[in-house]
This record gives sequence, C-alpha cells and structure tokens, in this order.
Amino acid sequence: MTQSLRAADILARRLYEAGCRHAFGMPGGEVLTLVDALTRVGITFHLAKHENCAGFMGEGVHHSDGAPAILVATLGPGALNGVNVVANAHQDRVPMLVLTGCVDADEAQTYTHQVLDQQAVFAPITKASFRLDAAAAEVIADKAVAIAGEARQGPVHIDVPISVANAPATPRNTRRAPAGACAPAGATLAQAQDWLHEAKRPLAVVGLDALLPGGPDATRAFLEARQIPFVTTYKAKGILPEDHPLCLGGAGLSPLADRHLLPLVEASDLILGIGYDPIEMRTGWRAAWDATETRVIDITPESNTHYMHQASLPLIADIPATLNALAVAPQPAPPWPNGEIGKAKGALAEAFPRSDDWGPAGVIAECIDTLPADSLLTADSGAHRILLSQMWPCQEPRQLVQSSGLCTMGCAVPLAMGRKLAEPERTVVSFSGDAGFLMVAGELATAAELGLAPIFVVFVDASLALIDLKQRQRQLPNAGVDFGRHDFAAIGRAFGGEGHRVQNRTELRAALEAAQSASTFTVIAAEIDKESYDGRI
Repeated sequence: MTQSLRAADILARRLYEAGCRHAFGMPGGEVLTLVDALTRVGITFHLAKHENCAGFMGEGVHHSDGAPAILVATLGPGALNGVNVVANAHQDRVPMLVLTGCVDADEAQTYTHQVLDQQAVFAPITKASFRLDAAAAEVIADKAVAIAGEARQGPVHIDVPISVANAPATPRNTRRAPAGACAPAGATLAQAQDWLHEAKRPLAVVGLDALLPGGPDATRAFLEARQIPFVTTYKAKGILPEDHPLCLGGAGLSPLADRHLLPLVEASDLILGIGYDPIEMRTGWRAAWDATETRVIDITPESNTHYMHQASLPLIADIPATLNALAVAPQPAPPWPNGEIGKAKGALAEAFPRSDDWGPAGVIAECIDTLPADSLLTADSGAHRILLSQMWPCQEPRQLVQSSGLCTMGCAVPLAMGRKLAEPERTVVSFSGDAGFLMVAGELATAAELGLAPIFVVFVDASLALIDLKQRQRQLPNAGVDFGRHDFAAIGRAFGGEGHRVQNRTELRAALEAAQSASTFTVIAAEIDKESYDGRI
C-alpha cells in the first residue's frame, strides 16, 4: 500500500532534488513532522545547540556541495534565534531555506503563547517569505528553491503551520525552468570591446558573484588571456590561485593594504568590476573611482543600486557569458608597461610579512607553513580576520569562508563544522578571537557528537582587539572591551576534544601537527598581546 504524501513530504522531496543532504536546527513540537519528512527523504537532520550556529553549519556545507543550506527552527524564540544567521545569508549572498514552525492561522486568533508574525520578522532579511499551504506545497517549494538559488543568491523563509505539515498533499511536478544565460551584444558589446583594446592600465575588481556556477573558470580564462591584474574581495579569494602573477590579493577591510591598492585604482584607465558586490568593502572603497573620468565596466547579475560606486558601462548579464563575449576583443599591448603591478605586489608582501616570531601574524604564518596548502579555512570577525585574509594565499575558490557582508561574530566554529561534515577528508581549520569563540563554545559538544575533527585556532588576547584598537585610535579611555583570560584548551578537553595552549611558534607547530592526526576536534589557544595588531592591519 502506497503511503500518502504530506505537505512536509512534498517540501522535503523538492529540497532533496535541489541537492540538499543535510539540515540543521533545534526542533520543537511544531516542526516534528517536518524533521520526519526530511529524514524520510534522505536529508539528515543534525541537532545543534543554537539556531544561529545551525544556520552557519548549513552554510559551511553549502560552500562544499553547492546545495542550499537548510535551517530548521521552531516557532517564537527558535525562529528569532536564527535572525542573525539569516541576515548574514542575505548580506553574504548564501542560498538558504529557513523553515520555521508556526501555529495554524485559526489557532493564532485566540492563542498568543510564543506566537508572533514570523513572516514580518523575516521579510526584510530574506529574498522571499512564504506560508506553506497543502494544496500549493510543491509550487511554494519550487519557488523557494528557485528564488534562493537565483543571483544574487540568498535566504528564503517558509513558515510551516503544524496541521499543514501533516496535511495530505499531491505532487504536481511543477518546476520552473532556469533562465538561459544572456550576454551584451550590439553597440554595448562593441563599446566594451573597444575600451578593452584601448586600455593601457586595466584593473579588475573581482567579487562574490563571480563564484556563481561557471564564473571561476570564465574569470580565469578572461584575465589570463588579456593579462589583466586583479584584486578580489575577501569572499572571492582564490578565484585564481593567489600566487598567480596577476593577483594582488584580497581587499576590503585593511587600510594597510589599501595604501598599495587604491593608488593602482586611481592610476587605472579601465576598471572592470567582475561580479563585484561592494557590500564586503569598508568605506575607504566608497567612490574609489570617478566613472565620469575613468572608464568603468561593471559586470553583475543584477543591477547595483548601492551607490558605493558608479559605472560608465553597467552590464547586467550572466558573468561567464559576458566574459566569453568580451574575450574576442582585439588584444592590446601588454598592460602596465612600467612594472607598477610587480612593485605593488612586492610592497604588499613587505606590508604583510610572514617572519614574525609571534603575535597574530606569527600565528598565521606558522599555520601557513605547517598546514596543508589545500586546507579549508573559516574566519570569525575581528582583527585576526583582516590579517588572515591578507596573509593567507588561497589556491581555490571558497577555500577561506567568512562573514564579509554582515561581519557577524561567532561564525567560524560552526562554518568549520559544516565544511568538515561535507568534506571529512580535508583539513579544516577555523580562526576565532576569544570573544567570538566564547559565543559559540557550546557547539564543541555538537562537534563531539557528530564525530567531527576540525582544528579550532583561538587568538587569546582577553579583549575585543579590533574595537580596542579603534578606541585607542580615537584616544578614548579603555571601556567595555577587555575580559578574563580563560583556559580555552581546557574547554576543548572538557567537551571531548584535544586542547593545547601555545605561546610560541614551536609550540604551535607541534599542536598543529598533533591536531592533523587526532581522531577528534582540537582547540589550540594561541596566547598573544591585544596590541600586537597595531600597525599590522
């Protein structure tokens, strides 16, 4: 006898079809049918300790398998606990399905306990919000998956009423066909090709949208064919290996790096924004060029309405198709003939050396020297993230993932757990400040329960070091940035992992080598001085 399908089953089947194999969250009674449906279809539900971390674990998996992340939360406080990670997904362009339980519409008229308008909560921080209906379950599921995956990608929310999840539903086999790739043509294309041919000092700024399917290969082929040097945002690091002669590394948050990069922007006679989304950039990159004086071609999947920069020729089109169309432009003379790019690369190397005996740069340098070159990395927000993003030479797209749009703390640990779950054979390392680590330390229990063995490097300086630095730069008195210096290695051991306290590069090297062969996760507490970031970022 064939078992009848529930609305929750229809939704789960569509998510499985989209490639989803993992869901994360903390269930309440209102989502039990949904969890059951996910499990039946082959999507493993993983219990986290907090919904915010659950969402970041899902994002970590997404960066490995490309499927939308799934966050499951019960109604009220469960849903609200996920607001941070959903807002992060919205600003960091992460496809995510946010599935929240809710009471039935008639019940909400006379019952108020834990009841609030969750669609109103999520509407400003998602691409769309739906309320599941049994008769339209497959249509809603397909819309949600399609919208989440369309550029720019982002989260979509579905409120799932208790009785609707369990209501009988019939599949319709409704699927929206993906849009075909479009590229500029005619006079617009000819103008862009002419500008490419005439440019003597072109510079590309590559952003997150270039990581969409087909983007990395097309970007590499285009830049290499035309020998155009490039800068990436932090989340686009590794789109070409960062030891590539055309690569000037990452940009976005480091005033020290900008001293060498922004003069190149000013000297350029053609700026190419390739999937460049300035949501990752600090204010120093606002109006970094004048599009009335410098030719600027902006290639994006949707129109930029942010006014962080303007373009002389905006191309709202598929990035790979557009780059392929531009590739037939006549080849110009070798760009930047006076060696400016080589000089800038040398100056950046001197600005971010790997020779420090200790301090945050010494910790990062030792990790670069000791860990495999293809290690997968996650970074929490803070001063260490800026330094790490400038120093670490990524070899592939998404090798280093972080929160660059929202810049939220507490993301590195759960991101690393998701990546390790999806790619257990890879070395996965998270880098956290001690404050960010304390926010999510309870998820070490989840790592132990899931049998995961990432390496958690913690910069221990007993301070919000980046905020302390800003406070001192403004000559304000010390207030609200310092806290206790805790035993993070012991915290790791208490949750069933390994723990090491290190105070020099030799001790760190030994801890990293032991962690790579450990059967469980490892917490490495690297003790540094909070003022050791001064002049380094």
